[in-house]
Amino acid sequence: MSTSSFPQLTGRAVWPVRLASASLWIIGVGVLLVILSGPLTRMGLVKFGPGLLTLAAGGALLAIGIRTGEIGWIGSARKNVPIRAGSVAIALIVALALFGYLLSQFVRATGVPPIHEISTDLADPPAFVKIRSLRAAVPDVNPVDYVVEQRSGSDGGTLNVPDAQRKSYPDIQPLTLDLSAADAFARAETVARDLGWEIQESAAAEGRLEATATTTFFGFKDDVVVRVRSEAGGSRIDIRSKSRVGLGDAGANAARVRAFLAAMQKS
Repeated sequence: MSTSSFPQLTGRAVWPVRLASASLWIIGVGVLLVILSGPLTRMGLVKFGPGLLTLAAGGALLAIGIRTGEIGWIGSARKNVPIRAGSVAIALIVALALFGYLLSQFVRATGVPPIHEISTDLADPPAFVKIRSLRAAVPDVNPVDYVVEQRSGSDGGTLNVPDAQRKSYPDIQPLTLDLSAADAFARAETVARDLGWEIQESAAAEGRLEATATTTFFGFKDDVVVRVRSEAGGSRIDIRSKSRVGLGDAGANAARVRAFLAAMQKS
């Protein structure tokens, strides 16, 4: 809103109008950055790091816009100065909802260990075979082999991945079914497809199924390997899910493994 719409406003009386108008622009840019951060990364226009920085910048602008709009709104009420109340109110509601969601995701990410893979078998994790060659063709990805000691941050410290998983995800364990290995493998392949994973290799004779799961917003690719072995009276199913990029996964791999195991028991 142009301050010329209120010729009677001068000096200190005009600042609420300017702050309210500024909040609309700040929130608008913040929303745009948040919305575009995912598609830009998914389409390969920006890499993983810049994509997350774009999201973070958008979140920061939302916080600034919310505070700016709040100050302008309160100032206009105290000084009885007219502002574009409807537009500011809508912008604040949108910004609060979006910022609240981002904050909840941040809290969720910081509430789990900064690891990027989960396995039901920590002593003998299922191994990638087909996906090993796929990852070799992609630069700057996490190693395909299971890493016991992982870098925990920029301070140079390390984290024991199996210990971190046991502490944070004690429920993730191998699954035993009263099915033959062949039937269990067939069910595993059906579940993987139902979950929307892209099957990379289905080696029934080896009891090995490899697939790739792609996240909806950023398009991050996480690789999965399922191993089925015969056991007395049935079969044992192990699964390992590993992110291609990122130090931590915000619990995404654990959620994926849980979803798979739950579906296997329901099928």
